[in-house]
Amino acid sequence: MHFASESCRTAAEEVASRLGSRLVFGAPGDEGPGTSLLVDESGLWLCGDGLRTQGDFTRLIPRLRPRALARELLVKAARVKGVERPRAIDATAGLGEDSLLLAATGFEVELYERDPVICELLRDALLRAESQAGLAPFVAHMHLHEGDSAAALRALAMGGVRPDVVFLDPMFPARQKSALVKKKFQLIHRIEAPASDEDELLAAALAARPRKVVIKRPPKGPFLAGRKPGHSVVGKAVRYDVIVPPPQA
Repeated sequence: MHFASESCRTAAEEVASRLGSRLVFGAPGDEGPGTSLLVDESGLWLCGDGLRTQGDFTRLIPRLRPRALARELLVKAARVKGVERPRAIDATAGLGEDSLLLAATGFEVELYERDPVICELLRDALLRAESQAGLAPFVAHMHLHEGDSAAALRALAMGGVRPDVVFLDPMFPARQKSALVKKKFQLIHRIEAPASDEDELLAAALAARPRKVVIKRPPKGPFLAGRKPGHSVVGKAVRYDVIVPPPQA
């Protein structure tokens, strides 16, 4: 865990404390190959081998305009009728970009991220977005939780709390050509591999009895856990499979 200047020390100390990480002054890279975290004046960065990435919602602002949102495939797949403020569970939050689209559409979103480093990157992005006029109204409806979403979904089911949508994005399979993976995800993939517990994750999502489960997949990728959806919303780069659980007897 690095910090670039003394003005960044307090923020770096907070992150290092949550992660149980050693704090070092100066730019990352001196410790050798691999990944490290850096706090500078622009926030928290994941760095490694000449690459760096951070959670950043600002580039999504043009997509948050009503007309643009209406064209988003995720919005089409997740839409529910007759609910003023629908509730979504993003069970695989990552850097939170899909959750932002849902929040901008009117969802109250609970984000779950099991990897502590990715969770810190997302926490930092949310904090910075709170001070930006084009983002603040939406991130106010995004609530971050660090931990296992499958356990949280099972707890919801036991408590009788029914979300409207459960969204799953267990990352695209590793068989994708590396050249197709955006640079910002190359570092993320080093610390969190695609989900290997697909059956458990989908079972927990279905057990929560949402109105629908929405699953992000490659356009020609296999169905998650082999479960055929009721329908799919398909684009050139992504497919959203939609499962509508039957009503409980």
